[in-house]
Amino acid sequence: MSLVSKTNTATNKYELEIKVSAEDFEKACQKVYLRRVKKIEIPGFRKGKAPRKTIEKLYGEGFFYEEAVNDIYPTAIQEAVTESGLEIVCPPEVDVADISKENGVTFKAICTVKPEVTVKDYKGIKAAKDVKAVTDEDVNAEIDRMRDRNSRTITVEDRPAANGDTVVIDFEGFVDGVAFDGGKAEKFSLTLGSGQFIPGFEDQVVGHNTGDEFDVNVTFPEEYHAENLKGKPAVFKIKLHEITAKELPEADDEFAKDASEFDTLDELKADIRKKLEDANERTASTEFENKLIDTVIENMEGEIPTEMYEVRIDEMIRDFEYRLQSQGMSLDLYLQYTGMNRNSFRKTFEAQAQRQVKIRLALEKIVELENIVPTEEEVEQEYTRLAEGYKMDVERLKGLIPAADVTKDVAVNKASDMIRDSAVAGE
Repeated sequence: MSLVSKTNTATNKYELEIKVSAEDFEKACQKVYLRRVKKIEIPGFRKGKAPRKTIEKLYGEGFFYEEAVNDIYPTAIQEAVTESGLEIVCPPEVDVADISKENGVTFKAICTVKPEVTVKDYKGIKAAKDVKAVTDEDVNAEIDRMRDRNSRTITVEDRPAANGDTVVIDFEGFVDGVAFDGGKAEKFSLTLGSGQFIPGFEDQVVGHNTGDEFDVNVTFPEEYHAENLKGKPAVFKIKLHEITAKELPEADDEFAKDASEFDTLDELKADIRKKLEDANERTASTEFENKLIDTVIENMEGEIPTEMYEVRIDEMIRDFEYRLQSQGMSLDLYLQYTGMNRNSFRKTFEAQAQRQVKIRLALEKIVELENIVPTEEEVEQEYTRLAEGYKMDVERLKGLIPAADVTKDVAVNKASDMIRDSAVAGE
């Protein structure tokens, strides 16, 4: 492979002309021939024994060209990009400009490169840091959540179902008098007010008693995932078998002893207050750091190629899909449940992806300006942190994520820390 030329065609765009010699191209064609000849049948020859020249004479000299090009171009492009010194941000657009037995192959690769940006005034940024005060209402709300977690379930027999109750029902749904798939269940447990069913369904169960049989009239939302039900009015036949409710313990010293390590309710409340204050401080710190970063990227100048945003969205979707798979769900099933298609799902990542790309560019520029170089120990610590997050052996992770990438990440984090440590927090 030889890099013939490198031409700056537009902002953040370069065209590389790459030449693969006739000798190297011939070797690639021969490899394809040896790989494919086993399945080629030519009259007068045993299967897999036809000479290459005979095959090319019968089907054309370029019979093996396409597959040979597909074999050689990834390495050729990678070597050319490395030789060019370009820092590309997405796979190049590659075209075959010329191909022949005598001249080999000439590629034209359009490369999108990392933009040059400028950052300024990133030290000593002033921003408000608002730490929310913890009120008695906040503490009592947490006590109520603890009471809910420590509640017991009782069967309700002396009143109708109310929001917050759990009912056991049989139901069957009909559209235009015809039952539809997925619209029937028996002994189904439903918490009223949870929003688990379509709007209006749970509200019409409220007020009914155990043993009641009744109809629920609803209309499926326009954004419902099943095409045949979108916007359709439906009637559900209901039989209510059971009503249960939560019985919460009293908030007193006995509750504190049973539900915590403390002997009195006052001690428990004091501990809750301290934890809420710590949480509010962490939230305020995160919001403060976000304000600092927002200021940095607002002051950043440079033309960012849209390809960088698209690549980041692709990465975010892959990560999201990986997390879904770890929970036993496919992306297609998730989209069905949420009523989204792939385009609308992709759009949900756009704003976040754009912000992340801008942040990364700004911080990488600061790393360059401040000459930030992580130590080997810091890189090892980051590998350990990542391995714990991925639940993976450190050495295996090192084989998947190059040290250069982790080193960059650590340097970027140190740049972010520098911005925070030099900032001035105000009211």
